[in-house]
Amino acid sequence: MNDGSSTEALLAILRTEIAALAPGDRLPSSRDLIARHGVGPVTVSRAVAQLAAEGVVVTRPGSGTYVTARRSPGSAAPDTSWQSVVLAGRRIEAAEEETGPRELPPGTVPLSGGYLHESLQPGRILGAALARAARRPDAWHRAPAAGLTTLRALFARQTGGDHGPEDVLVTAGGQSALSMLFRAVAAPGAPVLVESPTYPGALAAARAAGLRPVPVPMDDLGLRPDLLADAFAMTGARLLYCQPTFHNPTGTVLAPERRRQVVDVARAAGAFLVEDDFARHLGHGRPLPRPLAADDRDGTVVHLTSLSKPASPSLRIGAITARGPVLRRLLSLRRVDDFFLARPLQEAAVELLSTPAWDRHLRGLGTALRQRCAVLAHAVAGELPDWTAAPAPEGGLHLWLRLPPGPTESALADAARAHGVAVDPGQRFFPAEPPAAHVRLSFAAAAEPADLAEAARRLAAAARSPA
Repeated sequence: MNDGSSTEALLAILRTEIAALAPGDRLPSSRDLIARHGVGPVTVSRAVAQLAAEGVVVTRPGSGTYVTARRSPGSAAPDTSWQSVVLAGRRIEAAEEETGPRELPPGTVPLSGGYLHESLQPGRILGAALARAARRPDAWHRAPAAGLTTLRALFARQTGGDHGPEDVLVTAGGQSALSMLFRAVAAPGAPVLVESPTYPGALAAARAAGLRPVPVPMDDLGLRPDLLADAFAMTGARLLYCQPTFHNPTGTVLAPERRRQVVDVARAAGAFLVEDDFARHLGHGRPLPRPLAADDRDGTVVHLTSLSKPASPSLRIGAITARGPVLRRLLSLRRVDDFFLARPLQEAAVELLSTPAWDRHLRGLGTALRQRCAVLAHAVAGELPDWTAAPAPEGGLHLWLRLPPGPTESALADAARAHGVAVDPGQRFFPAEPPAAHVRLSFAAAAEPADLAEAARRLAAAARSPA
């Protein structure tokens, strides 16, 4: 009898014997099994390993092999409560916005989330770019740790100033860039200054890195430099996270006179300024301000960008542009985390950004977003006149509205869902206690602009009868 058949024969015998034993009973020793069944030690070892893998027995070194508790098909769920002790003190709260598609009841109009509806995504262009990339002779070669030089050069050009490819690290999207930065720049327990409100994914990444988000108030002109200076002085923070262009969730653009001030305040504090420029390709047609990083030569500003928002959630390609030792530290972190990013996706990004079709897509996207923004803003103003809207954004994907006194925003969100519309409650956008109830409404996630007007009508019905 060969090893395979003898192992199967022994397994059949042992399963029959185990069925007659009680949980906790000890199986015969390996020596007894060898003598009783006339098999070799390798056969016994393989059979016991298979039974252990199936959860039928458990082996305790120095003691023996024992029958485990049996579970019937209708038995209680597995008991994983022991893990709470092991994981204590290391809770990680992922941001809801970007964790994946939400399952919504049929007919629900999505005014939630942070990505484009598929009708606004350049699917045909992306497919063509990926096909061209796959035909490259070196498509499956190992990529450099910092990313393809051509792609880094494209991102450096977007950042502006005198940045070159040597200043760029290609990342697996914007969220990965944030996670890397927060872990690389600040030690656990350190404060990080953030706009209030701000992007929940940044708060989640900061907290996962052990940092303490500290709010700095905004107004209609963006982050307030005077309060920023106070926050640096009071906390001793060495890191500021902000979104100067089409801020999420408010859509605010940091005023021209404040852009230099904010950088100067951070530099005076000896701090890094992380500029999340996620929405640079989401403008509604008007000229955009230069990135803060374009006018910074001393390495104060670390610039982030991503292709996931204007293209597709699955195009997980972003970039960090930085100068000095911080970039070398980030590159070291890359080598620890994942060595390098998949080359075919990077090649596809190069193909995408290098084609005239990409520029045409961005122009068409800007027109579509401007139209959708106007439709939703007009509908909400007509249906919900007591909701206070932030100034109409000139870019981005969202409207930010303050709710009147009444039901909580979570109650409103539940009522809205019952009326067939999904919204983002505002509380999770604040790093501390919110000053008032808000909601964020996306005008990019619905299938058609007409759906936005219908969603406003449903929201008005929900606001009249929250439950």
